[in-house]
Amino acid sequence: MPDTDVLIAGAGPIGLTAAIELRRRGIRVRIVDPLIEPPQYAKAVGVQPRTLEVFEGMGVLPAILDVGIEMRGQIMYVNGTEVGRIDLAVPSDVPFRFLSIPQYETERILREHLARIGGAIERGVRLAGFTQDDDGVTATLQGPDDATETVRVAYLVGCDGAHSTVRKSLGLTFEGAAFEEQYMLGDVAVDWSQPQGYSVRSMHQTDGQTDDLLVCIPLPGHGRYRMSMLVPDELSTAPTRSEDGVAHGFEGTRKPELSHIQAVVDRLSPEPATVSDLRWSSVFRISHRIVDSYSRGRVFVAGDAAHIHPPTGAQGMNTGIQDAHNLAWKLALAVDGVAGVGLLASYDAERRPVGEEVVGRTVRSARQGVGTDSSDPEFVMRREAQLLISYADSPIVSGGLHGDGPRAGERAPDAFGLSREVVNFPIRLFSLLGRLRHTAIFYATDPSGPGAVTEFEAAVTDVATATHGLLDVYVVASPEAQVGSTELPLVRDCEGRFADGYRPDGDTVFLIRPDGYLSYRGPVGDVAALVKHLALTFS
Repeated sequence: MPDTDVLIAGAGPIGLTAAIELRRRGIRVRIVDPLIEPPQYAKAVGVQPRTLEVFEGMGVLPAILDVGIEMRGQIMYVNGTEVGRIDLAVPSDVPFRFLSIPQYETERILREHLARIGGAIERGVRLAGFTQDDDGVTATLQGPDDATETVRVAYLVGCDGAHSTVRKSLGLTFEGAAFEEQYMLGDVAVDWSQPQGYSVRSMHQTDGQTDDLLVCIPLPGHGRYRMSMLVPDELSTAPTRSEDGVAHGFEGTRKPELSHIQAVVDRLSPEPATVSDLRWSSVFRISHRIVDSYSRGRVFVAGDAAHIHPPTGAQGMNTGIQDAHNLAWKLALAVDGVAGVGLLASYDAERRPVGEEVVGRTVRSARQGVGTDSSDPEFVMRREAQLLISYADSPIVSGGLHGDGPRAGERAPDAFGLSREVVNFPIRLFSLLGRLRHTAIFYATDPSGPGAVTEFEAAVTDVATATHGLLDVYVVASPEAQVGSTELPLVRDCEGRFADGYRPDGDTVFLIRPDGYLSYRGPVGDVAALVKHLALTFS
């Protein structure tokens, strides 16, 4: 028997997400990190609407909202003249807007939540190496006093960053290149009159080519921003490469001072401004790379260990969190011995195409600007919010398109204005989803009687058996449906917004995965098809 179920290398936001999602399902987890103290950099600050949906399901959303501020848009300047403005207004069917929060606060909230559910980070402990066989992984851990420990685990997840030990030990390729430019970051206060919640991107161009750049991302606090800009010659350093040849992240011993940042602000600020109260600063480089596989055997990589790219559009941390969120529920089923044969392989099948698209898009956006590849602002908004990620080609989704609503493999939309007995206020669909198990929703439309609901009730036993009981079930009834008496939880779609979002074709079954993706949709009468589909996920 293994010493623990899952070992996670790296206690940043990706490793913490994986640990929380596994612990919530009762899985034994060890999470190790070589840093004695957590970093205090406002490195990744943008949190997308889709990630806020993930945080809601994890139980950390209120704490995240308490310390973040809304990211309202971006104002762009060229040679001191405003040339564009983007307002981050999401469509009305999306439950959350865009948020700015320093990464150290995100990590603090995730650490505290992990502790509440029985997890703890082992700091000063690094993964020194591992081997794997058909039955598990044998890992060597090295502590702060250089003492080593050998542990046997069922699975290993590498969330250990751009210079990942897990990735290198697996022999995964990490194809890509580095940007020639070197940048500096600083967390400062500034006394200008730019509108609250808007980022500022100010460029100097000569003959249409950008030769100087200032990007300011708003942070919580009075006039606080994370500013990034090109490095002056006096701070420029030769790239520091790890053994894998990756030049990415913070480097160099010289840190920018206020005077360095002020000099750029003097050149590029859209108005006279003074920076002050420098909390931290660093020089950093950017590469764009992606692995050839997100897993081999019982070992997986996620986040920067699997993909690195420019920070344009705030895609990196959000993509990594969703890597971990996708993987954790599948690992939990595998540990519990109820996973289908191809379930763990679906992690690579689903998430690597996402990583490839994000790497390519953020490189183009870094050169050309976010959204310059489309004339449809709503499409760009939904894409940057990570609401359009699709697993339609995944080996574990099926059912095709029954009606003209979202396909199997696409994000399950929220629905507002639902009602149920006893509750005196409208409720959201997402408030019903337990986020630990699959949820089967039967949408009842028949105004003539409860026949279809009775038919679905009879099928519930077979469906529950196929999922080993790891299933929540709801009937969502149209305003006209005659449901009658039912033993199943009943919710009314009184405003028709579930129907607007899901577009059922008559009486329809929707199966929603724990990560909020539609796994299956089909007619209620074809129970055999639903049970056959569940065999793709469950043993």
